[in-house]
Amino acid sequence: MAQVTVTIDGKAYRMACEEGQEDHLTDLATRFDRYVGHLKGQFGEIGDLRITVMAGIMIMDEISELTRRVAGLETELEALRGSRETAMAATARTEESLAVALGEVTMRIQGLADKLSGRAPAELN
Repeated sequence: MAQVTVTIDGKAYRMACEEGQEDHLTDLATRFDRYVGHLKGQFGEIGDLRITVMAGIMIMDEISELTRRVAGLETELEALRGSRETAMAATARTEESLAVALGEVTMRIQGLADKLSGRAPAELN
């Protein structure tokens, strides 16, 4: 296990983490320290434990909001996937109809060309 020393509210804390996660842990601690600093700036010295709890609640509120937004985006993504499948099926049906119509038009044109040239109509395939 790797060890990292992080600073929260001017106090150093030695923490263990998995190898390679040192920078991530340091970044998380720095971000948490910003919450603590923000709250101290707003409320002053109201006690380390109270500030820490308030910072934790603020973070949980943000996580809750992000979770709600992710759920909304996942719902929207599923709706878009459904719309895409419907559109693709409609496109396939349209392409199939166009192919049939084009085949019929081709046969009519061939029949007209045969009549104009005086030949017997071509056999249908």
